[in-house]
Amino acid sequence: MSARKAAGLVHRALWLLFVVQAVASVFVDPPYPYAVGWLPAVAGAALGLTLSRTARKRFEAVAPGEPVEVEPPVTGRWSALNSPADRTPSHGTHQLGQTYAIDIVREDEDRPRPSFAWLWPVFRRSEEFPAFGAPVLAVADGTVVHAEDGQRDHLSRGSLPALALMLLAESSVRALAGARRVTGNHLVLDLGDGTYAMYAHLRRGSLAVRPGDRVLAGRELARCGNSGNSTEPHVHFQLMDGPDPETALGVPFTWRGVGVPGNGATFDVPAEAYPAAS
Repeated sequence: MSARKAAGLVHRALWLLFVVQAVASVFVDPPYPYAVGWLPAVAGAALGLTLSRTARKRFEAVAPGEPVEVEPPVTGRWSALNSPADRTPSHGTHQLGQTYAIDIVREDEDRPRPSFAWLWPVFRRSEEFPAFGAPVLAVADGTVVHAEDGQRDHLSRGSLPALALMLLAESSVRALAGARRVTGNHLVLDLGDGTYAMYAHLRRGSLAVRPGDRVLAGRELARCGNSGNSTEPHVHFQLMDGPDPETALGVPFTWRGVGVPGNGATFDVPAEAYPAAS
């Protein structure tokens, strides 16, 4: 285990200890002074800040290379969110290899995406979104090195109350539980030359491949879902320099025929854009 991954485990353990003892103190008096109970939180915050700064320094120490050109991971009409075309790190952090990550949502004129609701409905079913169940495709020839799809697809967080709940509580709980609870069901594809593609928030039970499988560009890997730290069904895609997002650095990408769409930009990928794949 790398030192960085071990530090991440300690960071989560400190916060978990703080939460557990804080909840326990509601029911019983702790056998130590009140101030002592805050020590895990202080240590966790300090370690978290150190990890964040370390990730930034690691990124700054490695000059970003030319974007790796790959095929788009979907076909049809989609829109981009949290795009590295507008800022890096695109998701506000270099951690989990997310520096150049992008989120995309499907657009369908016959079944439009539900719009954000201020109060009601608080939640929506994933099936109401056109992205849910859309095929997710291999962006290049490669080998599957990790794949899991056992986590449930939750309701959307497309309202102000639901979004507040997610930002203030749910995201923190998922972060404490580790990277796999943030990414949800996910898959990592080894593209060769030290480049790995990760697809996150996949639909439970939708995997069409397993670790060790060799795939060609355009091969269906899984289906779009709403698992993990996700507000609505969408595809989260990123390239990394290693197979483990907890230790990898992000790698810039560009999609053949599309480029890197900016936030809010809509793009179309015809099915015939892919080379023949089996």
